[in-house]
Amino acid sequence: FLCKEVVFMHSLSKSSQGSTYTIKWMFGAPQILEFLKGYGIREGSDIRVFQQGKDGIIIGRDNVRLAIGEDVARRIQV
Repeated sequence: FLCKEVVFMHSLSKSSQGSTYTIKWMFGAPQILEFLKGYGIREGSDIRVFQQGKDGIIIGRDNVRLAIGEDVARRIQV
């Protein structure tokens, strides 16, 4: 009997406040991606959603907290 785990990705903008997610992939402006990577936020990173708003969200990992816009959050899949 072979069992496979099915994983559905969704946009970070659709994530739940207070939950932790693993970033599967990111795309967007190179400057924004480099900024995020400078704080250790990249593919494979575990991040937590601290606050979800209509214009953006606050995410974090370890001791880092970042506010990102809705357009950036839509380009991050978890």
